[in-house]
Amino acid sequence: MHRINTLVTAAWLGFVATAPLIAQPSLSPRAKADSAKTPAPLFTRKDLFAAGIFAVGTVAMFPFDERLAKHLTNPGAQANKLFKDASTAVEWIATPGPFVIGGTLYAVGRIGHFDRVADLGWHGTEAVIVADVTTWVLKGLGGRSRPFVSGDTNAHDFKFTKGFANGDRQSFPSGHATSAFAAAAAVTAETGAWWPKSTWIVGPLMYGGATTVALSRMYHNKHWASDVVMGAAIGTFSGWKVVQYSHAHPTPIDKVLLHVSAVPMPSVDWALAWSGNIP
Repeated sequence: MHRINTLVTAAWLGFVATAPLIAQPSLSPRAKADSAKTPAPLFTRKDLFAAGIFAVGTVAMFPFDERLAKHLTNPGAQANKLFKDASTAVEWIATPGPFVIGGTLYAVGRIGHFDRVADLGWHGTEAVIVADVTTWVLKGLGGRSRPFVSGDTNAHDFKFTKGFANGDRQSFPSGHATSAFAAAAAVTAETGAWWPKSTWIVGPLMYGGATTVALSRMYHNKHWASDVVMGAAIGTFSGWKVVQYSHAHPTPIDKVLLHVSAVPMPSVDWALAWSGNIP
């Protein structure tokens, strides 16, 4: 039984880490130029295919939720100091990591006039915000109990709308997984627009890191396997679509934030200046 649980866990990890990379849409410089002339639709057939992969993965995990929860929270695994320390550290990647890192990249990009760095920082942060709001709504509506509440024995305890007022019923989907995958998808898409071949370098690093965040939430008995798969789906789509849509249809916020710079002024140390038209 232990061997079967290990194989299921390995298969789950492989799916979560590779599915977003396989379905990653292309946003090459040529595609960006074409989208500026004729904006591409927000959702495509490839998106539908990717959504199908994640939907199947989420549903497929339901029968294994309880088994995987018990496997990752058994006394042997919990006693491993390396696992315990690492799982706590990587959760910072999801909260508050994206906001700290994204905000820093945006500030450096604006102060140093590095437009790509500013794009990366803002779009990564924007993707996490979109993903987190979506997840918060679904958590509230689903009202699924967390594994530590039901003792790893009732993975199907959903109560409609009960998640809004009860943190113990905010299991589905995983917010940490959502944030981590939103940041990973946005960074992979943004850097892929500069250098298309970088997807196969940046992607595995970013999605691999996001997967460790998802695993840590299960290790800490805060989420079921299907929670993190759905969180990965929401985060991945948020990252893809924010980058794609922002380049094809810049919002007023994009136009302001990505054209503001910090510049030295004679009468004061620094001041904000805009380039281009303010919407």
